[in-house]
Amino acid sequence: MKLSRTVSYAVRATLQLAQNESTNPVPCSKLASDGEMPERFLLQILRVLVTHGILKSTRGVEGGYSLSRSPQDISLLDVIEAIDGPLETAGGLPNAESEGDVQQRLQTALRQVTDTARQQLESIKLAQLLPPAVLPPAASIPREHVQN
Repeated sequence: MKLSRTVSYAVRATLQLAQNESTNPVPCSKLASDGEMPERFLLQILRVLVTHGILKSTRGVEGGYSLSRSPQDISLLDVIEAIDGPLETAGGLPNAESEGDVQQRLQTALRQVTDTARQQLESIKLAQLLPPAVLPPAASIPREHVQN
């Protein structure tokens, strides 16, 4: 599965915020410079994440962005769908009207793949993607997500 650059920046920014030990919001400029992301583009992404309830923004001199929920409560699917919209099954075979039965079987198979991907992405929380030193004690990583 390939993530768009926009989703990649969104995930990186939310992970940066999840690692923020301060209770103060983080300015977009700091997220952009620390994450080596274009600031103007990142600002658009952060606004979308605020609209979808993943981040909250604070205005003013001490303003910036912070997670709206705990990293244990925000899934990778939440971030992906906030940016790219619902994860959907791709179209079937082009010009396959005459092969309806084949088309239906293909659509069923693709739907199953999409459903499995959705379940996996929903099960991966931001807390699981943080370096071990940053993880709160309650945010242990399930064995199925650990790569050997």
